Amino acid sequence: MAATTILSPTDEIEIPEVVRSARGRKPGQTCAVVPKSSGVLIVPVPLKERLAGLAKGADPRGYRDRA
Repeated sequence: MAATTILSPTDEIEIPEVVRSARGRKPGQTCAVVPKSSGVLIVPVPLKERLAGLAKGADPRGYRDRA
Protein backbone atom coordinates (compact mmCIF):
# COMPACT_ATOMS: atom_id res chain seq x y z
CA MET A 1 0.00 0.00 0.00
CA ALA A 2 1.49 3.30 -1.07
CA ALA A 3 0.02 6.76 -0.70
CA THR A 4 1.29 10.30 -0.91
CA THR A 5 0.55 13.43 1.06
CA ILE A 6 1.74 17.04 1.24
CA LEU A 7 3.47 18.88 4.06
CA SER A 8 1.31 21.95 4.73
CA PRO A 9 2.65 25.49 5.23
CA THR A 10 2.02 24.98 8.96
CA ASP A 11 4.17 21.79 8.96
CA GLU A 12 1.21 19.41 9.22
CA ILE A 13 0.90 16.09 7.41
CA GLU A 14 -2.43 14.39 6.87
CA ILE A 15 -2.07 10.62 6.84
CA PRO A 16 -4.18 9.34 3.92
CA GLU A 17 -7.41 7.60 4.88
CA VAL A 18 -6.42 4.36 3.17
CA VAL A 19 -3.33 4.17 5.41
CA ARG A 20 -5.19 5.21 8.60
CA SER A 21 -7.92 2.63 8.13
CA ALA A 22 -5.48 -0.16 7.20
CA ARG A 23 -3.47 0.52 10.37
CA GLY A 24 -6.43 1.24 12.67
CA ARG A 25 -5.42 4.83 13.46
CA LYS A 26 -8.02 7.07 15.10
CA PRO A 27 -8.39 10.86 15.17
CA GLY A 28 -6.70 12.34 18.23
CA GLN A 29 -4.41 9.35 18.70
CA THR A 30 -0.95 10.33 19.99
CA CYS A 31 1.92 9.30 17.73
CA ALA A 32 5.69 9.46 18.05
CA VAL A 33 7.69 10.78 15.10
CA VAL A 34 11.09 9.10 14.83
CA PRO A 35 13.73 10.53 12.46
CA LYS A 36 15.20 7.96 10.09
CA SER A 37 18.04 8.22 7.58
CA SER A 38 15.86 9.21 4.64
CA GLY A 39 12.54 10.10 6.26
CA VAL A 40 10.48 9.64 9.41
CA LEU A 41 8.68 6.78 11.13
CA ILE A 42 5.29 7.57 12.66
CA VAL A 43 4.19 5.10 15.34
CA PRO A 44 1.31 5.18 17.82
CA VAL A 45 2.18 5.78 21.46
CA PRO A 46 0.65 2.97 23.55
CA LEU A 47 -1.58 3.77 26.49
CA LYS A 48 0.14 3.42 29.86
CA GLU A 49 -2.47 0.89 30.97
CA ARG A 50 -1.56 -1.42 28.08
CA LEU A 51 2.10 -1.45 29.15
CA ALA A 52 1.41 -2.74 32.67
CA GLY A 53 3.13 -6.11 33.16
CA LEU A 54 4.84 -6.02 29.77
CA ALA A 55 8.30 -6.72 31.21
CA LYS A 56 7.19 -8.96 34.06
CA GLY A 57 10.00 -11.36 34.92
CA ALA A 58 12.64 -9.48 32.90
CA ASP A 59 16.14 -9.35 34.34
CA PRO A 60 17.25 -5.67 34.43
CA ARG A 61 20.88 -6.47 35.30
CA GLY A 62 23.33 -5.48 32.60
CA TYR A 63 20.57 -3.86 30.54
CA ARG A 64 22.18 -0.43 30.48
CA ASP A 65 25.03 1.48 32.07
CA ARG A 66 24.32 2.86 35.49
CA ALA A 67 26.50 5.22 37.51
